[in-house]
Amino acid sequence: MNDWPEGWSGNNRGGGYGQGSASAQPDGARVMRQVRRGPSAPPQGGVPQQPSYGDAYGYGHGNGPDQYGGGYNSDYNTGQVYGAGGTGGPGGHGGRGERPAPNWRRRIKVTAITATVVLLATTIGTYFWADSKLNREVDLSKVIERPEAGEGTNYLIVGSDSRAGLSDEQKKELHTGSAEGKRTDSMMILHTGSGGPTLISLPRDSNVEIPTFVGSESGKTFPGTGRQVKLNAAYAEDGPELLVRTVEANTGLHIDHYVEIGFAGFANIVDAVGGVEIEIPKGGMKDTKSGADFEAGQQTLNGEQALAFVRTRYALAGSDLDRTKNQQKFLAALANQTATPSTVLNPFKLYPTMSAGLDTLIVDKDMGLYDLADMFWAMKGVTGGDGKSMNIPISGNSANGNLQWDTAKVKQLVEQLKNDETVTVSSN
Repeated sequence: MNDWPEGWSGNNRGGGYGQGSASAQPDGARVMRQVRRGPSAPPQGGVPQQPSYGDAYGYGHGNGPDQYGGGYNSDYNTGQVYGAGGTGGPGGHGGRGERPAPNWRRRIKVTAITATVVLLATTIGTYFWADSKLNREVDLSKVIERPEAGEGTNYLIVGSDSRAGLSDEQKKELHTGSAEGKRTDSMMILHTGSGGPTLISLPRDSNVEIPTFVGSESGKTFPGTGRQVKLNAAYAEDGPELLVRTVEANTGLHIDHYVEIGFAGFANIVDAVGGVEIEIPKGGMKDTKSGADFEAGQQTLNGEQALAFVRTRYALAGSDLDRTKNQQKFLAALANQTATPSTVLNPFKLYPTMSAGLDTLIVDKDMGLYDLADMFWAMKGVTGGDGKSMNIPISGNSANGNLQWDTAKVKQLVEQLKNDETVTVSSN
């Protein structure tokens, strides 16, 4: 007696439990109980009612599209048995859906915003980094009896012979000697304004009178006695504050800012920009005291060579007057070289250059990065055809052998600078 339902004898169970089947139809729900849906039929005769293909999968026995009893169960097709839906894949059946087309407008917008934020953060960070490196040591509030300020801005730019930061070997290489303290090796007034930049050299041997002044350290007043000295003696006597006081008293021109750089800083800046190209005049230049030894023609000078070039005077026919012209030419070339895209757009060159300059610059307490940038671009403009460079007018030698300024021309020059006019006065 066969207790199995009709069609489910031991010899026709589709190949036996767990043994597969040659039939094209899938195994029944007995093999895959987890796909059984709906309530189970009540047991008959103690044997559980087995679901048919139609019960478990919705298969029928017809022919054609509906041969499976209305089609394959859509729940199985959409992957609900496994908890994953979707209509991706070929033909829209199973798998993951197609990836949506990228939103390029949104991507460009996000990229632009990100780049702007990064650029802004870098700019702000660089500003505060650079501002913190300025050595604001000079207090111009200690300068007394100052002339009234005119139009435009006047910078007193000083190159000192300070050996600070130089080793004994560097002093030997740079031919600086080992003198204690520091003196002014060059002095220039740079005027910026609507009339174009004007760079005026003040020879160190200029004859000036030391006026009444207040000591920068002692605070004591030293009355003027009419002493006639070389201009660089003012700096040697009481530093930057007395130098500014002396320049203002002897010219009548208000100095707005003070900038000083020593030997080491100058050489470091030149090396940081990769050298400066300069034209050596016919006949070349050789001076054992400064270390200059150059043949005529276009040359690129490194820091050591540049320092020798701007310090040379004994090899020049005009001595200090010719030296000031070389200093003007070189500083303008240096500013022009620093402003090239190869320096400005290269952070590996820009930051070392800025660091070399800012570390060694000494400025007044009111000097800001904007003022420094204004000075820098004005110096660049001097060689770009927008400005003028000159020596302060000289009339000859004074009784003590110092260079005597041409009083009438100096007065006219100062008036043009005060009124921010284009300078028409000449050095000769």
